[in-house]
Amino acid sequence: MTGAKGRTDVAGAHRVVVKVGSSSLTTASGGLDADRVDALVDVLAKSRIVGAGGGEREIVLVSSGAIAAGLAPLGLRRRPKDLARQQAAASVGQGLLVARYTASFARYGVRVGQVLLTTDDTSRRAHHRNASRTLDKLLAMGALPVVNENDTVATDEIRFGDNDRLAALVAHLVRADLLVLLSDVDGLYDGDPAAEGTARVGEVRGPADIAHVKIGSAGRAGVGTGGMVTKVEAARIAAAAGIPVVLTSASQAADALAGRDTGTYFHPTGRRSADRLLWLQHASAPRGSLTLDDGAVRAVVEGRKSLLPAGIAAVEGEFIAGDPVELRDTAGRAVARGLVNFDAKELPRLFGRSTRELARELGPAYEREVVHRDDLVVLHP
Repeated sequence: MTGAKGRTDVAGAHRVVVKVGSSSLTTASGGLDADRVDALVDVLAKSRIVGAGGGEREIVLVSSGAIAAGLAPLGLRRRPKDLARQQAAASVGQGLLVARYTASFARYGVRVGQVLLTTDDTSRRAHHRNASRTLDKLLAMGALPVVNENDTVATDEIRFGDNDRLAALVAHLVRADLLVLLSDVDGLYDGDPAAEGTARVGEVRGPADIAHVKIGSAGRAGVGTGGMVTKVEAARIAAAAGIPVVLTSASQAADALAGRDTGTYFHPTGRRSADRLLWLQHASAPRGSLTLDDGAVRAVVEGRKSLLPAGIAAVEGEFIAGDPVELRDTAGRAVARGLVNFDAKELPRLFGRSTRELARELGPAYEREVVHRDDLVVLHP
């Protein structure tokens, strides 16, 4: 267990991202449970008023539930496996979900703003800035952003995959002081929570603390995509970015936000990095790959240099300028990821040549990096 002393940063957090899963908002057969939504809103609205130091706390809500909410209205008995029907359910359910939140928060005079994101919105530089500005402006104007993945248009290749990871990345995007992950389980356990003799893991200071824990992947209700695996991974991402995390059940949300001893508390393990690079590492889906020679690998990985055309040996995939690509060594291992400045079809004629030579032959537009160091994240130092 962890005491109140270790959670002073929780009680004092000014900007908080709260993520709630589908199973905490809907019935097992699909459809929103109005009482559950209202109960969550009661907690968030009151926490907002109390705030850190008596001031108003800012809350961003990352809410699952759109697909689950759309099941019953469309006559679906369970979550469909095919993407097209998932998107149809999300299209119907997202409106119902936001309408329910809007009505519920209106009881407290709180305005709600809907923000739907795809990975493309967050790994590309201009899109990332727009998402950041929108969320900051909503908070500055006193609104409470409700964030979800844009399931109606996202494809399998450009999806976050689960809202736990999305919540961790949003927490970094808005420079949150705290991330709270709510589900139908009241924390991380060292075994099956239903089995006799298992105990709740009160706090996690690093990966070694849970190396022995067998983490389950399925929720009880069967209407979401996540499980404890995705929640622990989300907590790891946020903690590595310097953000403390509390993982607990929706029924204990009030205690979690007040800094009481509930759920599992993940201590920050790292420092904040450039916002967009975290998205690039954890949210982008590479559209292709570049194979680097040994010298280029050393320059990118050890020297933190930009990737120049002279160090590229091969290209795979179909991509355009601005797309995320993997940078691989000669053994095929991905060592970095970055946003490329050229289309795939342009690159073969640039291999092994200096930027000065290319500028003389092809023009000044070719005197530049293939991947700039500001658009590059190293995966394996």
